[in-house]
Amino acid sequence: MKHTFQLNGIWNGGRNSEGVIEAGNLKTVISIPEGMGGPGVGTNPDEMLLGAAATCYLITLAAMLERSGIETESLTQTSEGIVDVTNNIFTYESIVHRPRVILKAGSGEREVEKARRLAEMAEGSCMISRAVAGNVKLSTVPEIHVAAI
Repeated sequence: MKHTFQLNGIWNGGRNSEGVIEAGNLKTVISIPEGMGGPGVGTNPDEMLLGAAATCYLITLAAMLERSGIETESLTQTSEGIVDVTNNIFTYESIVHRPRVILKAGSGEREVEKARRLAEMAEGSCMISRAVAGNVKLSTVPEIHVAAI
């Protein structure tokens, strides 16, 4: 079985203009970021790649925790994308995910270690991570805690 995603885009002008993209529930203005010499209106491909990688990782981790029977109090995350700009050539170097998993009160060391392993494994199970692997360095720095009773 295959699933097709479709995106429609409109660009209004030259490099420093802006456009609009629409794909399913995503509809947004796009442009080149201000820090890269653009107008900084709306989002940009760099933020969208980070968003795709981060949301895929977060959803994958949540599903893996659930399937493993690990109950969480909360699951939050920060992710960071690093883009190198050398000689006016832009290269997406790396993405780091920092999930913070709070397990239900009463969880033991076994659950903590299992959650840590799953947090490290989730990157390899994520479709977006697999799509960029080999081109962008991917890493995960999980933080696992147990909620206080």
